[in-house]
This record gives sequence, structure tokens and C-alpha cells, in this order.
Amino acid sequence: QVQLVESGGGLVQPGASLRLSCVASGLSFNSNAMGWFRQTTGKEREFVAHINWIGKAIDYGDSVKGRFTISRDNAKKTHYLQMNDLKSEDTAVYYCAAWRRGTMPSEEYEGVDFWGEGTLVTVSS
Repeated sequence: QVQLVESGGGLVQPGASLRLSCVASGLSFNSNAMGWFRQTTGKEREFVAHINWIGKAIDYGDSVKGRFTISRDNAKKTHYLQMNDLKSEDTAVYYCAAWRRGTMPSEEYEGVDFWGEGTLVTVSS
């Protein structure tokens, strides 16, 4: 059974940084593309970031480019989302995502195979 467990969410002020982590179990991990999505109340889930199985093919949603960085440690079966210069509009539940394939074309990002439970990030003064 695949499990994705996020951590690192919390309440921060605008301009601050946070790092989210996602630990995977039940899948090989080093052959899976991994990513992050987020969702706010009343809105559709939004693509945030993608990283392929060897740490390449990194891609970001337009709203986070230049501020967020995705990375992975295959030995730890963990991937990360470093979020800098957080803004109030970044407030959302952030979900860890995994795909069965090693690299996903951008038009197929929404076809996530496994989801985490989510971690809440609140950016407020």
C-alpha cells in the first residue's frame, strides 16, 4: 500500500520561508516522478511542482516560479518543497503527489496516481 506523508506546514508571516517534506512508502520511489499540488477552499487543486525520477525535468506552476524549489533524496524516499518569499496567496493545503511513471509530460500532470493527505500552509501577518 502506497503512503505519502507530508510534514512542515504551519503559520508564517509574509516573506518567510518554509520547507515541506514528503516521505513515501510502498513504492520504489527512485523510479517515480514526484510533485506537489495545492488547494484552497472553493478552488480546484493547482499544480505546484514536478521532479522526475533522477531529479531532472523540474517544472513549476507559474505562480510559484522563482520562489519555490523542489528536490528529492532517493535514498531517503523523500522529496521536498522549499518555499521562499511566501505570500498570502500561497495559503493552501499542500499535497504530495506521486506518479507511476518516471517522468510526466506537463499535459499529464493532473493524472496523479497517489496522493498524500495534505499539510496546511497559512501565510498571514
